[in-house]
Amino acid sequence: MPRNYDRRSVIKGIAVSGLGVSLAGCSGGGDTTEPANEDGESSEPSNEDGGDTTESTSGGGSGDPHQVGMVYSTGGLGDNSFNDMANRGIKAAAEQYNVEFQNAEPESPSEFSTFQRQFATSSNPEYDQIFAIGFSQKSALQEVAPDFPDTKFTFIDSTADLDNVASYVFNEHEGSFQAGILAGMLTSREFSAGPSQTNTDSNTIGFVGGKETGLIKKFEAGYRFGAQRVNENVDINVAYSGSWSEPSSGQSIANSMIDDGADVLYHAAGGTGVGVLQAAYERGVFGIGVDARQSETLPEYNGAILGSMVKQVNEAVLTSVGNAINGEFKGGETITLGLDDDGVALLYGTEIGDQIPQEIKDEIQSQSQTVIDGDVTVPSHPDDL
Repeated sequence: MPRNYDRRSVIKGIAVSGLGVSLAGCSGGGDTTEPANEDGESSEPSNEDGGDTTESTSGGGSGDPHQVGMVYSTGGLGDNSFNDMANRGIKAAAEQYNVEFQNAEPESPSEFSTFQRQFATSSNPEYDQIFAIGFSQKSALQEVAPDFPDTKFTFIDSTADLDNVASYVFNEHEGSFQAGILAGMLTSREFSAGPSQTNTDSNTIGFVGGKETGLIKKFEAGYRFGAQRVNENVDINVAYSGSWSEPSSGQSIANSMIDDGADVLYHAAGGTGVGVLQAAYERGVFGIGVDARQSETLPEYNGAILGSMVKQVNEAVLTSVGNAINGEFKGGETITLGLDDDGVALLYGTEIGDQIPQEIKDEIQSQSQTVIDGDVTVPSHPDDL
């Protein structure tokens, strides 16, 4: 049975007004724009104080570049997870196509519509495509996109039933099912790798979510379902931090779970999850990352990272840019990516993944095939377990 820890909520917000959007207009990347303040003067942005960072990069080609505005989820770039995967995708698009792009990093949900609208109304440059990265942008996008019917919007991680919005969603519960099988089988046996080992006196694993939303519940449901499918007596501790960008909160929750006997911890908490993986490494247990291959993005903790449930957000971004450039934009459509098309997948850790027993890997592959074949349906909400 799952054990729920006290939820911890951290709210951060910085008001933004009067920011102008402009593009440096040169190729090669790494350029930074200085948004105008309320007096029309430029003010240099920073990750701490808000603002936009422009990446003006082109893969070559004749004609005007395809201009893209990227509005990221709160937590911003440097989360080693969801936002960074989207950024990897737009950088790949800039290498492959004649693309220039600008990044906007809202610090609170109230800024989503501001940045979306700034990109949509910009005339220098005029943006051809605007990305809304993260499910939290739904209400803002539904407000802004109808006002600009000729602008192509791409929504990553949720849906908007609008003709000028292409929506990309993922079957996170299916990839989390794989993570659950790994955790459920490993905790029941004696296993050590790197600085970590399982707790032979316990049969306990943990799940740490960011904000307690329907989307993150999909991760929890799949994880619990997978673990219980291979280990019916497993105890699963569940907690939500209430934040995407508080590693200290993730670390605190993880330490509480480890104190309670958990030896494999899976997170779906964005930047907060960095603290979960740090705790796993420092306390000598195991962690499972999310969204990106975190044994690569967080090499300092890779000795404890069994694997990561990767969502191919980068591929969704690259594909949508290519579709827009090639006249095949999927406006009004929802594209769902799951196990059957490698849209989600458990990727083993680069440092200790090869030490996971082959029988566990074989079981994950076998169980995954039952999902792909339609013989097993992974619940998408804990209430359906």
